[in-house]
Amino acid sequence: MRQMYLLASLVVSFLAASAAPTPLYAVYQREWGFSPITTTMVFGVYALAVLAALLVVGRLSDHVGRKPVLLAAIAVQAAAMLVFVLADGVPELVIARVVQGLSTGAAVAAVGAAMLDVNRARGAVANAVAPGIGTATGALVSAVLVQFLPAPTHLIYLALLAVFALQAVGVALMPETVTPRAGALNTLVPEVTLPRGVRGPVLVAAPVLFAVWALTGFYASLGPSLVRSLAESDSVVYGGLSLFVLAGVGAASVYVLRAAPPHAVMVAGIVGLLVGVAVTLVAIGARSVPGFFVGTVIAGFGFGNGFQGGIRTVIPLVGAHERAGVLSLLYVVSYIGLGVPAVLAGFLTVHAGGLFTTAREYGLAVMLLAAFALVGTLRSRRAPARA
Repeated sequence: MRQMYLLASLVVSFLAASAAPTPLYAVYQREWGFSPITTTMVFGVYALAVLAALLVVGRLSDHVGRKPVLLAAIAVQAAAMLVFVLADGVPELVIARVVQGLSTGAAVAAVGAAMLDVNRARGAVANAVAPGIGTATGALVSAVLVQFLPAPTHLIYLALLAVFALQAVGVALMPETVTPRAGALNTLVPEVTLPRGVRGPVLVAAPVLFAVWALTGFYASLGPSLVRSLAESDSVVYGGLSLFVLAGVGAASVYVLRAAPPHAVMVAGIVGLLVGVAVTLVAIGARSVPGFFVGTVIAGFGFGNGFQGGIRTVIPLVGAHERAGVLSLLYVVSYIGLGVPAVLAGFLTVHAGGLFTTAREYGLAVMLLAAFALVGTLRSRRAPARA
């Protein structure tokens, strides 16, 4: 169990680090004078870097072992924290996000596969719950440190650097969970392959993962500005609060429904996403802060269980030496959903209808994606019954 907790803590810390800059974007904008489209560009390059790492090294740990990949990813993540600390402009911020994205992409598949190696059932749940805990923790802790403590653009990164140093020691001491095998160099050539037995489940889960992570992109890119505008406040705590509520409720709901059938969990998640986004859009139209957070709580339930349902539908069917590769593919789908709509939203915010119009259009697009995913999920359930 100690090994499982250590591995889960890696997911939490990596995702916390990825969410930590979210409340700081307003500070960076104030200090460096860039536009909202630059914010979403910085957000987008992170997602692209994660995708690149997943495609290139996502399967590597299936061949060289989990520990070497995790230790290298922790070292690169620590380097990213140092770049954040030293950044004094947009170029350095972009470099930090790229380095961070590369390390996160390398780590998430390896650590997720390692948790499944330790315990397949608990590992599947941990793969679903840990990202939400990390995202929620990083967003809120960063906001509180920025609001109430000195050195707002340095302290959170130095704290995370200390966490990564401790985790590196833990990973170095833990036993390897998979036997290394030949063919490591071949895995560095980007290739999308799926074991035949999981192709059907992946086709069902992929639209759901895309939709729920597109929702996360909405809260990470537009959420801080929306909440501050609705509340008529410049507090950076508001910037982290919306993402904290979404991811925190998502993580809690994953744990509560961890024993429910994956298909039922996935359907419940999609329905929660549809209802939550609808409530959120009504609240935005009414300029209601309480309504916005009510919608966020419901949407958080949708995010957590849509993600959990997708992961648990696929991963238990995968063999030990295929886990990192399949997880990489699922994360590729997720991060495309996270990054592409968010970058487009930043462009529209500046060059089209503004913040509130773009938020409504983004929300409606997420609902359309969720409806498409729901139809596919329900049809996949009926097809075996007819057969």
